[in-house]
Amino acid sequence: MSSFDEMEAFESASLSARAMAARPQPYLDDLNPAQRQAVETLDGPVLMLAGAGTGKTKALTTRIVHLLNTGRARPNEILAVTFTNKAAREMKERVGRLLGQTVEGMPWLGTFHSICVKLLRRHAELVGLKSNFTILDTDDQLRLLKQLVQAAGIDDKRWPARQLSGIIDGWKNRAITPDRVPAADAGAFNHQGPQLYAQYQARLKELNAVDFGDLLLHVVTIFQAHPDVLEQYQRWFRYILVDEYQDTNVAQYLWLRLLASRHKNICCVGDDDQSIYGWRGAEVGNILRFEKDFEGAHVVRLEQNYRSTPHILAAASGVIAGNQGRLGKTLWTDAQEGEKVRLIGHWDGEEEARWIGEEIESMQGGTRGMRGMSLDDMAILVRASHQMRAFEDRFLTIGLPYRVIGGPRFYERMEIRDAMAYFRVVVSPDDDLAFERIVNTPKRGLGDKAQQTIQTVARANGVSLVEGARLAVEQGMIKGKGGSELGQLVRDLDRWGRMAEDTDHAELAGIVLDESGYTTMWQNDKTPEAPGRLENLKELVKALEEFDNLQGFLEHVSLIMDNDKGGDGEKVSIMTLHAAKGLEFPAVFLPGWEDGLFPSQRSMDESGLKGLEEERRLAYVGITRAEEVCTISFAANRRVFGQWQSALPSRFIDELPEEHVEVLTPPGLYGGGYGAAGMASPAAQMMRGSDLHEKAAEANVYNSPGWRRLQARSQQRPVSQPSEARNTVIDATAVSSHALGERVFHQKFGYGAVVGIEGDKLEIDFDKAGTKKVVARFICAADDVPF
Repeated sequence: MSSFDEMEAFESASLSARAMAARPQPYLDDLNPAQRQAVETLDGPVLMLAGAGTGKTKALTTRIVHLLNTGRARPNEILAVTFTNKAAREMKERVGRLLGQTVEGMPWLGTFHSICVKLLRRHAELVGLKSNFTILDTDDQLRLLKQLVQAAGIDDKRWPARQLSGIIDGWKNRAITPDRVPAADAGAFNHQGPQLYAQYQARLKELNAVDFGDLLLHVVTIFQAHPDVLEQYQRWFRYILVDEYQDTNVAQYLWLRLLASRHKNICCVGDDDQSIYGWRGAEVGNILRFEKDFEGAHVVRLEQNYRSTPHILAAASGVIAGNQGRLGKTLWTDAQEGEKVRLIGHWDGEEEARWIGEEIESMQGGTRGMRGMSLDDMAILVRASHQMRAFEDRFLTIGLPYRVIGGPRFYERMEIRDAMAYFRVVVSPDDDLAFERIVNTPKRGLGDKAQQTIQTVARANGVSLVEGARLAVEQGMIKGKGGSELGQLVRDLDRWGRMAEDTDHAELAGIVLDESGYTTMWQNDKTPEAPGRLENLKELVKALEEFDNLQGFLEHVSLIMDNDKGGDGEKVSIMTLHAAKGLEFPAVFLPGWEDGLFPSQRSMDESGLKGLEEERRLAYVGITRAEEVCTISFAANRRVFGQWQSALPSRFIDELPEEHVEVLTPPGLYGGGYGAAGMASPAAQMMRGSDLHEKAAEANVYNSPGWRRLQARSQQRPVSQPSEARNTVIDATAVSSHALGERVFHQKFGYGAVVGIEGDKLEIDFDKAGTKKVVARFICAADDVPF
């Protein structure tokens, strides 16, 4: 609108509207031009495409203040939704500060779920509920589903209720009611998923209850089936504001579209490059098609970053540019150039943890040319929670205080405490506390009465609970399934105790977890957390290898946990990349940038290119958490769940713009230099797909005499460059020069025979290292080995 049009509209407005519009607007003075445009464009649909650190919360809250201050809307005519209660509180507090008074009378500022609870209580009868309905928590929901599964005669061990819960939650996220389950999903949960979903919803109505997925689903159903109710709220909500729009699922998207279809005054704030929650139903397509969904939409790009240095922004932009599904924007900053993104390769994961610990201490002391930083200023962001163990162990050993954000510390996690309890009973059968923890974990049909019987027998005979359990079974005091499984547990504990004398303790730990049924319990658990718990258990078994025996490991954990009684002083933060979204730190470490770990092989296998693009967005989020110093690291070798594996640098490293990256060399690690001699070797030439990861990994990692001979021979046949191979998730079209049954050699794993070929990947049964999958170019024929 031109200034002339604005003046004409002002003069034709009512006196009260003109008086409101003429009020002072000091809150606009602190906005940059893009933010101000987003705040003042009040009519019609607006997409505020806000890059990381560009002040999107400031723009969003200022827009609310502007609506109120200019009289465009009363407090109860503004619908402002976000995803967390914390974000909603922050939004309300900021609005209050800008207005200079406490914000009252904004009943529709909150989370999706909190607002839908209000709406559903007003119209509960329209979906067969009473207004005083109960909201079930996860435990109650699972208990109800388990009853339905058992009533249907389904084996709940093979088809656990948690899996059905996840399926139903997925349908509700997509706004699918039981009568609309698509044919493609008819086979879900042993072909009984849709029927059980219908029974579950019917049972919820009988109980006058809902789960969290119902809060949105029921409201969408009401709006679709009752146009008069929808029209009431369409008139009511004159302006709609949505935070983190890239994280909305289908149900939230439909809810917003229905409400905004009258006034069309909807402002969505988000960043397609930070959509990282696809695994829990978020649809990045919602933000990508905003302009198609809302005709005539204004797209305002917030690109001025107030958080990071130019080098960090350029590195993040270089990585995210590899994604095809994005709207595109270019972050920039007025900040000084600062340090380049630092990249370093390590020999193995343990060395990576040691180096980062030393680097944190150096940065805290202000050495190496950096300003002294508080431990609170530093964070380690990992792709998978099991990576935390190496850092926690290292920090506890050297006395470096740390906190884990977004979850308990490694040795405090439920699955780790359970496993440690098993190990404690094996080592010391008199450990009653540990036995109490594991006696019915996993479920063995031992209720409270049976466990009280064990306690009574043990006290009466003056023996441990293990012996009390043995006596209770022998005397027939615990019968049925519970007695049978308890007897088996006691016999297993005896056998594991004897095995401890001559069995490798790490191997024994794996046997205990497998034979006890504990590993199977988590394998059958279909919740999103279950895979991570299994990875943590494997990481625990791997940690045992560093000790002489099981007893030594248990003592180590007890001592370091007892020594860590730190109060509220400075601490390094450790968290996953997902938990880091929305946070920022002066110094960030990003370890484990290796293909298969990051990007996650599981994500790529399950979702293909879509999964790879979400992983790349996760890399972008990680880099942009750093304000001043960003350090990316990877390891040439990593023990993955007890097995050593060669690791290729992450394909995302290839995408970092080289002019914004500084390659670091840990002194003495590789025993060479990055000089011309090292990089002129055949191995280095072979690896020349990325100068960055080539320099960071140092040619000596792949520069033994055998490797040089191998690479010289490899150059005589066509070889795919690493950078080319990394443009796809799996190079299934590659033709291997090796044959099934061929004897081959790997520098680390030794001799073996090829037992499987998949494109450029070989499955090899090594003589001493077992069966492993490796990339073909890291293998040579056995008769080619010159030593």
